[in-house]
Amino acid sequence: MPVTLQHVDQARWQADEQVRLDLVRIYQDAPQERMPTPTVEPFIEQHFKGQHFFACAHFNDRLLGAVAVQEGEDRAWWLSELCVRKTTRRRGVGSRLMALLGEQAKQEGRVLRIETSSLPLADRVLLSKLGYRPMTNPDTPLAGMPATSDFVELDPQGKG
Repeated sequence: MPVTLQHVDQARWQADEQVRLDLVRIYQDAPQERMPTPTVEPFIEQHFKGQHFFACAHFNDRLLGAVAVQEGEDRAWWLSELCVRKTTRRRGVGSRLMALLGEQAKQEGRVLRIETSSLPLADRVLLSKLGYRPMTNPDTPLAGMPATSDFVELDPQGKG
């Protein structure tokens, strides 16, 4: 599946109705324990209010998957809430999205990080396959994140 990377920020969210529909559908398809359906739009809007954006997997004029991206003080991109539409899961969309985002981060001299303390084992395994390595105590944690949180960071010498 030839997926491309598309960034969705506040301006794009407000200007494009199809983007709004697709992004809401992506997170409505998330497992209930990860994203209770009534909280999807407030969740998206909360990210935009914090000047975050969503990196999305784009295919055939539709968004199929997304991950929330927050820029840290050290320009690292902290990723959270990776989700793929239920109808396209297990087709490599999430892996491709993460690989494309890794390529962009490398080109821009950025590091990708993901806080892992609440991730299910399957997500940790996927991150390991994609070249992320475990770390502790980031030099510049995100605001509100405990300094002792576990996270993974994309290995700049490895995959992605």
